[in-house]
Amino acid sequence: MSTTFTPATRAPISAARARAVAGYRNLALWTLQGWAAMFFFAAGYAKLTEPLDNLVALMNWPALVSENLVRGVGIVEVVLALGMLAPLMSWKLGRWPLLISAAGLIALEVVMLAVHAFSFDIGLALTNLALLAITIPVLLGRR
Repeated sequence: MSTTFTPATRAPISAARARAVAGYRNLALWTLQGWAAMFFFAAGYAKLTEPLDNLVALMNWPALVSENLVRGVGIVEVVLALGMLAPLMSWKLGRWPLLISAAGLIALEVVMLAVHAFSFDIGLALTNLALLAITIPVLLGRR
């Protein structure tokens, strides 16, 4: 029976237990990836299809920028959301798009967190914090 040691306690754990923990970790990461992909696909789709007046009613920042920028952000969100699910096709080929997409989404979330915080949209700023809490573990767990 092979054993491994956990770094915190240095207590031996069985190989079966280590595989079970790795399985739960993988399941948690796939769940977070799915949530992030669904959110950003829906947000990007809305930015691409909704009239600008509806977007301004939901968020303040589309009123301050050009419509092309809003639509461009929508395209970026949809592409990055699809990249989060790239490993579903092939883990070997889909790992790098996943990592690039997760890093891109984190960058987008940080920028939008700053935009919402400076415009005092507290609800949207908290939403971006929650999205960061979903996306950062995916990037760190899949690297």
